[in-house]
Amino acid sequence: MKKLLATLLVGVMALSMVACGNKTAKPSEEPAGPAVEVITEVEKDTLGATLLEVFSTEITANNALTVDELAEKLITNEAILFAGMAMPMEEGFLMGFDADIKGFEKATAFAPMIGTIPFIGYVFDLADDADVAAFTKTLEENANLRWNICTAADQMVIATYADKVFFLMCPNTLGE
Repeated sequence: MKKLLATLLVGVMALSMVACGNKTAKPSEEPAGPAVEVITEVEKDTLGATLLEVFSTEITANNALTVDELAEKLITNEAILFAGMAMPMEEGFLMGFDADIKGFEKATAFAPMIGTIPFIGYVFDLADDADVAAFTKTLEENANLRWNICTAADQMVIATYADKVFFLMCPNTLGE
């Protein structure tokens, strides 16, 4: 049921973007590309929903973006109220998980420079033949919202687009 609602939400967002476009444009005869699939339930009007929308908008507008470019667009979004950084990651221990994370070709983390904010995000690039569902299940099962010593994230967001995976643990909002 949650997947159905999330898929419907993504569909409505996509339709609203199309509805606001140029009314005189002819429909493309090229087949549509993959859609962003939201794996976890995302509450409306939260930081996670905002950054999911950024990921969805950026990747569908230009699916050639690298994980580094996507992470940079996410961490520099106006919704981020802290000094952030993006950094490439290798398989193994990743902040926010209780087990090693393997099975990706490339990954970039985006996070605050100050470690007490319960916020960590990743954009993963998987091999073309990778089992995306198994990878996202591994992320979901091993994520720890309390990885940060003194604080806990409020939400976890996982979404996919073809062989790219968006993962985020964050508070519902950031105080100004």
